[in-house]
Amino acid sequence: MAEKQTETAKDKKGTKPSKNAWLKYTKAEKKAVYDFAEGYRKFISDCKTERECTEEILRMAKAEGYIDLKEAVAEGKKLSAGDKVFVNCMGKAVALFLLGTKPLEDGMKILGAHIDSPRIDLKQVPLYEDTEMALFDTHYYGGIKKYQWVTLPLALHGVVVKKDGTVVKVVIGEAADDPVVGITDLLIHLSSKQMEKNASKVIEGEDLNILVGSIPLKDGEKEAVKENILALLKETYDITEDDFVSAEIEAVPAGAARDFGIDRSMVMGYGQDDRVCAYSSMKAMFELKEIDRTAVCLLVDKEEVGSVGATGMHSRFFENAVAEIMELCGGYSGLKLRRALANSQMLSSDVSAAYDPNYPAVSEKKNTAYFGKGLVFNKYTGSRGKSGSNDANAEYMARLRAAMEKHKVTFQTSELGKVDEGGGGTIAYIMANYGMEVIDSGVAVLNMHAPWEITGKSDLYEALRGYVAFLKEL
Repeated sequence: MAEKQTETAKDKKGTKPSKNAWLKYTKAEKKAVYDFAEGYRKFISDCKTERECTEEILRMAKAEGYIDLKEAVAEGKKLSAGDKVFVNCMGKAVALFLLGTKPLEDGMKILGAHIDSPRIDLKQVPLYEDTEMALFDTHYYGGIKKYQWVTLPLALHGVVVKKDGTVVKVVIGEAADDPVVGITDLLIHLSSKQMEKNASKVIEGEDLNILVGSIPLKDGEKEAVKENILALLKETYDITEDDFVSAEIEAVPAGAARDFGIDRSMVMGYGQDDRVCAYSSMKAMFELKEIDRTAVCLLVDKEEVGSVGATGMHSRFFENAVAEIMELCGGYSGLKLRRALANSQMLSSDVSAAYDPNYPAVSEKKNTAYFGKGLVFNKYTGSRGKSGSNDANAEYMARLRAAMEKHKVTFQTSELGKVDEGGGGTIAYIMANYGMEVIDSGVAVLNMHAPWEITGKSDLYEALRGYVAFLKEL
């Protein structure tokens, strides 16, 4: 979820009554909550880029019996109810389909989340030397508070594609014996002028330069430290400076996600917006063996920068995939495709801002999300007068309420902060353009868009249960 910065105002309204999900669990159910969270914790520890997420999701999907749509098309394979198909979009987005007993034109049940997260990208010509220090020049991605990214241990993840097409995977800073890199900050003793700046200007975008080395290459030329770094990259990855032009390297917080809280009730980790919803959506799909209307788990890229590009939700890769599947199911037509999309229901599985007792003034307590209160439904997002939002219809919300209550899912409703305090958006409005029913539904997050975000384990588990209920009942 892309959030805008807000200004605070005094909160004068009452609290929002709701039962905490932890209170309903049996001992066995509580173990299931912790077990599910452990799998999730490992997933976000191992998968810190959209490419890594896609690779791992496809590995798990294949283990569940999903086949590649591209191969099915090439072989002229006929698809029918119960078949499982995946679509890999450039290694950065993925869609999973479980075909239902009803024809596609009756609509689909879609869980849609995004697997990109705010981060710092290396520029295409990144490496330079200054005063015998080697640094990477960067361009941040998504909405971040830039001052949060300094003095942290960072890891480098990504790919370098050489001119001959060879793809070299790069991960530096995650193994126990790996070095880390990072962005320095001015010491407090010399920062009197810096401390007077507005928070958005304390650290400027062009100052997010990553320090990567300080040893000069013996007998090196003019920039001997830079030469030494290039020599190490050549030795380890067989890449040259020119190869950065066709590389995608992301700087992310180094280290694994951790249990958070003395009671281990929460998870702290990088990229939980929106991988917390992506993981639970995917796992909900894997719980289904058969279904009436086709179920879809749609996990996309580029949400944090406006859902643009070939791997973002504004592209037509999903629409094209549905058309291909329709053809393999017995016959494509443009009209049937339009009906399939318009007759669908979707949960835009994206995170919501959790109530923070340290910053109560930005929330209206009756209409905000709380840890422990389960799956969050945001009828609308947007900003100011609901600008840029998808405003779900009441009839759809009523059917979702019935489904959640039937399956005893703990859920809550929320807005993204007080009116006029800020706002944000998801992919919901894009899919709603097809005429389908869409609502935002996800997990509450503290520290959203910070390097280390926090979620509640019970909320993660209730999201899984809520997504399963949606797929079974809608």
